Amino acid sequence: MAPIFSSFLALTLIFPLSNAQGPPSPGFSPSSRVSTVAFDKGFRNLWGPQHQKLDQGSLTVWLDKSSGSGFKSLRSYQSGYFGAAMKLQPGYTAGVITSFYLSNNEEHPGNHDEIDIEFLGTTPDKPYTLQTNVYIRGSGDGNIIGREMKFHLWFDPTKDYHNYAILWNPSEIIFFVDDVPIRRYPRKSDATFPIRPMWVYGSIWDASSWATENGRYKADYNYQPFVGQYTNFKVSGCTANNPASCRPPSASPSGSSSLSRQQALAMNWVQKNYLVYDYCHDPKRDHTQIPEC
Repeated sequence: MAPIFSSFLALTLIFPLSNAQGPPSPGFSPSSRVSTVAFDKGFRNLWGPQHQKLDQGSLTVWLDKSSGSGFKSLRSYQSGYFGAAMKLQPGYTAGVITSFYLSNNEEHPGNHDEIDIEFLGTTPDKPYTLQTNVYIRGSGDGNIIGREMKFHLWFDPTKDYHNYAILWNPSEIIFFVDDVPIRRYPRKSDATFPIRPMWVYGSIWDASSWATENGRYKADYNYQPFVGQYTNFKVSGCTANNPASCRPPSASPSGSSSLSRQQALAMNWVQKNYLVYDYCHDPKRDHTQIPEC
């Protein structure tokens, strides 16, 4: 096989040509309704300060053999829109997690809630996996009951910054990539939905035991440092101290909590073409533990 053709074939396996045009327009940009917040006005270093650098509004965090790094919002929230533009490292990143998420783990250790956007590191011949997850009241502690949906992306997340966001309100959680909704997790019962206040976090860390093909490929520190870049932080919502009348930003142009028809069509396109794992359709899962399915 000619070298040029073999390289072309490898690229089409990672980024399928049939979907190169990207998803249909969702017709609405929730991020446009939320102002950008400077990192030091909304966040602080949480751990690994020597592996974190702020430069003209962009935050770089990195992992090497000595440490990773993480940050945390200055306030906790009971609902809201939480987003950041992120750019990932190319090449060998197996075992490495680059994340942006909500959690109350520090306040409720062993019984916490969490809403995750996690990029699972990879090997050079395979695309990154974006993992979305929801934990409720300790389902991420001890006997872990994850609610994972995993996606590949219709672009290369190492080439440029792209916007990733979580919209969490009392009735649903919606995950967005460049304002395209990729997953909606509705509140079907209090037992399957996080309702306690959470903080916003980001981090880069070594998860070699499970991150890449269930731990088959580990972090290889011959490739260190592993770098994650964040900018364009957007946080708007109801803090834990706001009155009950506080309303978080809307997911849709109508102002309602539901997605518009155009947004739903865009989400369906993503799930048809780029969804690679859905916990509700995993026959190995104990479905008595995930009644919302």
